[in-house]
Amino acid sequence: MCYDIKANLEAQLKRAKRSNNEFAIREIEEKLRPYLDLPLNHVSGFDHPKMLIYPSESSFSPKVATWGLVPFWTKNEADKNIIWQKTLNAKAETLFEKPAFKEVAKNKRCLIYIEGFYEHHFHNGKAFPHFVKHKNEEPLVLAGIYDDWLNNVNHNMLKSFSIITTVGNELMTKIHNNPKLSGPRMPLVLDEELAEKWLSPNPKNIEAVLQYRPIENLVAYPVKPIKGKSASGNVSNASSPHYYPELEEIQGSLFD
Repeated sequence: MCYDIKANLEAQLKRAKRSNNEFAIREIEEKLRPYLDLPLNHVSGFDHPKMLIYPSESSFSPKVATWGLVPFWTKNEADKNIIWQKTLNAKAETLFEKPAFKEVAKNKRCLIYIEGFYEHHFHNGKAFPHFVKHKNEEPLVLAGIYDDWLNNVNHNMLKSFSIITTVGNELMTKIHNNPKLSGPRMPLVLDEELAEKWLSPNPKNIEAVLQYRPIENLVAYPVKPIKGKSASGNVSNASSPHYYPELEEIQGSLFD
């Protein structure tokens, strides 16, 4: 699963900058920055932050969207507030089965660029947060889906998204050991080739992406608490390494 992330503006604009059009990039920053929740050194999906997504309809032009997918058929504000708490993530294995996801997954796919994500490792009954990122400091490209919902009361259009998750890779198998879950999960992290396939209309490409096992060139390390009374909050050093004496004996086995 993926409920806690780091995603500052530089990472979110990574795809737009591939055009090397500085004027266009400045225009995007100036136009969209006021609508984004920044900085996002640590944010929970349950806070429904506004972020940039790259939708299949305009794959290099980012749009502002709220984390927590609200399907177009949602009846009212009360239903929205219930639904988007349950749609932060969408499992790759059941994407085309769930009512909230199956229609949009056919033609409303997107990419989300983040710096990394947070997951907890459980040891001796305690949960220790870890930050997971690309070993080369590159942004992580996540597969997502999105939809547009019209609020019939104020007539505002809400664009929202969900992050696709899949079975954890070798690293996540060591970290994400929540005893309440049947197995480790992680966001569906894509390389450049698969990112383009995810946005393409070809059903075979979509299926290939959903069956992909995320890249192995990730690194992880413990960070200060991100939940509870001692949580560091949305601060610049939220993703900085932190030493826990309780983990000293197992650190090698986690990351070797």
